[in-house]
Amino acid sequence: MTPVHGGDPDLITRGGLAGYRGLVRPVLFRLGGGDPEVAHERMIRMLARTPAPFTRMMRGYTAAASHPVTVAGIRLPNRVGIAAGLDKDGLAARAWAGLGVGHVELGTVTPRPQPGNDRPRLFRLPASAAIINRMGFNNEGVEAMARRLEGWGVRRGRLSLGAVVGVSIGKNRTTPLDRASEDYLACLRRLQGLADYVAINVSSPNTPGLRSLQDADALRGLTAALVGEARTLNPADPTPVFVKVAPDLGPDALEDLVGAVHDTGVAGLIATNTTLAREGLDQDDRSRADEAGGLSGAPLTARALRVVGRLAGLSDLPIIGVGGIMTPADAVAMFDAGASLVQVYTGFIYAGPALVRGINRLAPHDEEDR
Repeated sequence: MTPVHGGDPDLITRGGLAGYRGLVRPVLFRLGGGDPEVAHERMIRMLARTPAPFTRMMRGYTAAASHPVTVAGIRLPNRVGIAAGLDKDGLAARAWAGLGVGHVELGTVTPRPQPGNDRPRLFRLPASAAIINRMGFNNEGVEAMARRLEGWGVRRGRLSLGAVVGVSIGKNRTTPLDRASEDYLACLRRLQGLADYVAINVSSPNTPGLRSLQDADALRGLTAALVGEARTLNPADPTPVFVKVAPDLGPDALEDLVGAVHDTGVAGLIATNTTLAREGLDQDDRSRADEAGGLSGAPLTARALRVVGRLAGLSDLPIIGVGGIMTPADAVAMFDAGASLVQVYTGFIYAGPALVRGINRLAPHDEEDR
């Protein structure tokens, strides 16, 4: 991929960013009486009810300068996506393409519905442009998501919703770690023919013990089982399997992880999940530093970028860069570090749809097939 180098966002993007921050974001943040989770739920419901003509109109703005790309055998309209966690149950799946993204990663879903951790479990840190969450894989279960996608006529490879649909899969909290593969396999089987790819979430800090599945031996067994099952389900064209990586792994652990996934044939890596570190918080947000959970947003930018750079140096697997992409320039840095695609979540919350437009304009325009 040809490296790219950032420039200033165009006038329309700058106006969109300023308008969202000055007018729209204050209203959204007041939804639900200021409770971030209630506001998030209402935002997703509003997107779910957005009329199709409006989403098509929005796409003309947010997808400016989009260029198709092929990564891990998947044809995408552009290089920008929505990260897992923003739309856990796929309620707004039909709206995301209208916001200019080339893919959306739904979930994380588990085989059985689960309520997640106790509330409050989502905290905004506005001075730091950050979020702390300890959601705990709250979701309606993979069956509910699969039926929703089937009802909309979603099929793998068809861009039925205008964007590639990936699904992040995980294990239920009550499933013992030594039986975790059963949960991941159950999700993979139910999503067969629906998801364009699946992402193995073994890096969330909010399910006890989950990150131990990143250890080389455990990850080798888990990915071998999933890649093997994908090949059994569709020998001619198996569903690509990605692995999502924590930002808190050291160089040796990253090297071991890459060795494990190379052995089993995963399609790519997603870097990174949220961090347990609390570096980079503004003084005004220090009162939140002791909240349990994963930190995302601007304090994660440098850490996620370092992990992407290390992974790119260790492997030729395609990398989806995610974590702390708050500006178009942050995305450019991810591409320059070796990411083939990028995803946004916290940056989207703080900057709005103009962020997607800005990234699309600065993203590499050459095709890639890795």
